[in-house]
Amino acid sequence: MEGRKYSIDADMILYIVRCSVGFLIGYLLYLAFPQFELYWTMLSIILVLSPEVKDSPKLTNERVKSNLIGSSVGLFCFLLPLPEVVMMVLGITLAIVICHFFKLMNVARTAVVALIIVVIHEQETMTNWAAVERFVSVTLGCMIGLGVSTVTAFLSENIKKKTN
Repeated sequence: MEGRKYSIDADMILYIVRCSVGFLIGYLLYLAFPQFELYWTMLSIILVLSPEVKDSPKLTNERVKSNLIGSSVGLFCFLLPLPEVVMMVLGITLAIVICHFFKLMNVARTAVVALIIVVIHEQETMTNWAAVERFVSVTLGCMIGLGVSTVTAFLSENIKKKTN
């Protein structure tokens, strides 16, 4: 029984397929549009996908919502004339409070990651457009992840019905 814990099953294969397909879609976009920071899209796709197949639609939807909360709060905070560390702490606080309000505390850390993606400065010359671009990249990743999850769930259900 203990050995079964580490066995390969259909849920694990489905999660591998979801992550691989999502990554490949994001990677193709990254290659097609090198002028944009679409590596954030790839990261967001993977953050949204859920390995728990049973609760996958619910968790994916919650993760999309929390990503959108975090990236929106990040964009808001980025536009404030505050030092970066203050922006981050304020953003983390706002994202967690909003997640709590919408009963999304189980995915609040996803919101905080999205916030950090949007707000963090890699260089002093970064403009407000970079924050907008990251917001769009995170949102695009969420939509792609949701699409991949929905399509693979649909295909998985049809395969299960045909094999039973």
